[in-house]
Amino acid sequence: MKLLLINIKELLQVRETAPIKLSGMEMKELPTLKNAWVFINHGIIEDYGTMDKMGPHQGFKTIDCHGKIVLPAWCDSHSHLVYAGNREQEFVDRINGLSYQEIAENGGGIVNSAKKLQQTSEEDLYHQSAVRLEEIMQLGTGAIEIKSGYGLTTEAELKMLRVAKKLSEEYPITIKTTFLGAHAIPAEYKNNKDGYLDLLCNEMLPKIAKEKLAEFIDVFCEEGYFSVADMERILSEGKKYNLIPKVHVNQFNSIGGIAAAVKHNALSVDHLEVLIDEDLEALKNSETMPVALPSCSYFLSIPYTPGRKIIDAGLPLALATDYNPGSTPSGNMNFVVATACIKMRLTPEEAINAATINGAYAMGLSKTHGSITKGKTANLIITKPIPSYGYLPYAFGSNMIDAVIINGTEV
Repeated sequence: MKLLLINIKELLQVRETAPIKLSGMEMKELPTLKNAWVFINHGIIEDYGTMDKMGPHQGFKTIDCHGKIVLPAWCDSHSHLVYAGNREQEFVDRINGLSYQEIAENGGGIVNSAKKLQQTSEEDLYHQSAVRLEEIMQLGTGAIEIKSGYGLTTEAELKMLRVAKKLSEEYPITIKTTFLGAHAIPAEYKNNKDGYLDLLCNEMLPKIAKEKLAEFIDVFCEEGYFSVADMERILSEGKKYNLIPKVHVNQFNSIGGIAAAVKHNALSVDHLEVLIDEDLEALKNSETMPVALPSCSYFLSIPYTPGRKIIDAGLPLALATDYNPGSTPSGNMNFVVATACIKMRLTPEEAINAATINGAYAMGLSKTHGSITKGKTANLIITKPIPSYGYLPYAFGSNMIDAVIINGTEV
């Protein structure tokens, strides 16, 4: 299919040669074209420019974007979109005074979600997850990472990853999958964590690798979950199967997980609500992308990742949703971008860069996603008529999206 978008008020993130990621002061720059056009040919951005220099194109559908802004679709590099049921009762429990950790200690949290998922058929799990996927596509997400981790048994972890794989086959959105068997310790292994690690390394990993169900491997490195030593063991085992590390770390405590993740060449370290100077130093001169999850902080009423401090230290930053039933039951990247501006003091330019180019980097998609560049996948958001791109985070409670194009097709 060929599409020609014309009379675009402003075309954002236009880069003739796109960088793989942006760091520090680079994140303040958002190159744009005004009164622009974009030509899409069979799912690829073939050409773009200003209206006064538009050449002839034939056999296309034209979309008039008068008064509207066009930008790359969001790249959500951290989600748990495949899950069963919900945890609305825990939401009420937190309102009544229980902490996230207290709920987990009482049998709630991740273990609660795992029990529900284990009892849910693969077909039912697929249909529940497809509804969420369709919603986030309509909200402008064009690429997403999906983790396992709500199974905690071999069969259930495989089921989650098979569902994610089927979603990637049935929908045009780009989906990357991550094995997160080390998300929590199952109740039956409460006093035998080493036994669960053995199961994860010796049974789950080989089966996942055999079916080619994951590209990344993740660990929840946190007090009460998995230690730095546990994380290093799991990441080392994952490397045997060519799984790239992406790590949950520093959500509640700084325990040395960031330095260890960098040592293992982690593609990203995610959460970072608690960050000390030693963590920042460990990230400098590395290829590891810090990822903030501001809607998780919003929902749990915990500190926000110090994004301003990270960027001012000359580091890159990506934004993602953490979409999951317990701490972020929303996959709305527009809210994430707005919250990063409102609560983390990112500029609109920094937030958009963090949710596009840097989000693509955190999924290994730098060459194909995240910018308006010739040859890249045609994943675009067309806004409603708005005064400027700063209006997107400003009007945080309104849906400013008029249309979404994913892989060259309107969704």
